[in-house]
Amino acid sequence: MPKKKAMTSEKASFVKRKGHADAREFAEVLGIGKEFKSNPTAKKDVIDSEGYSYSVKSGEKKWQIFLYGKSRFLENFTFKSMDGLSEIFLECIESFPESRKEYLNDKRKYKEKLKEPMRKLCQKLQDKKLLAGFIDKSMFNSGEVDFLVIKEKEQFHVFWGRDVVKVLTENLRVENSKARSSLQLDDQKVVFKFSGKTLGEIEMRNDSDIHYREVKFWMGKNQTLDLLKSKIFPSERASERLILYGTAIKKLRKYFK
Repeated sequence: MPKKKAMTSEKASFVKRKGHADAREFAEVLGIGKEFKSNPTAKKDVIDSEGYSYSVKSGEKKWQIFLYGKSRFLENFTFKSMDGLSEIFLECIESFPESRKEYLNDKRKYKEKLKEPMRKLCQKLQDKKLLAGFIDKSMFNSGEVDFLVIKEKEQFHVFWGRDVVKVLTENLRVENSKARSSLQLDDQKVVFKFSGKTLGEIEMRNDSDIHYREVKFWMGKNQTLDLLKSKIFPSERASERLILYGTAIKKLRKYFK
């Protein structure tokens, strides 16, 4: 299987602009208009008049949940408090030399070194309590973001963050990747699966001088939305374009017409 190409800087810029546009559109659908605030660095794409915050996800296929370098795992107190998780991420990063040229001269050597920390990371995240904390930190900044909003075509699906963490923690199976050809190696990623299908992955990004020795966590849009819709209920339509699920119905009752 050919290796997937990394996103170009132009494509990344387009995705970022599209994300901002979708956040503005959601704010309009929510009816908060000029009261629309945000704090993207804290994953708060929209903040309403009551202080509720929303992480708005769109995209066609995948969401980049995070892309972090060495400093994040050295300095972030939440990651450092997760029973050695931060140290394992650092081991993954340190599997590769500081010089990308050195890495390119012998990719297989350094990918072999990555196997052990990736196995350790997988084992850690098989602990449901730790997995819940990791998902909460990665997606909701450890509870600081209240809702996950997923745009599908012209509709916005809204889920309470705690409902999302609970469903993902209970239903995801965590395992290491397996080589699909003689050119690949086992244990290069941590894979999150539901019903035998990949829903997300943690992997190393080494595809350019700018993005080198970085940890990437991505999730598939359609797979994640389907899982959440099947496990979080009831659902109620607040408007033609706004659908609320589970606890979100009670929390956002004011938006019902």
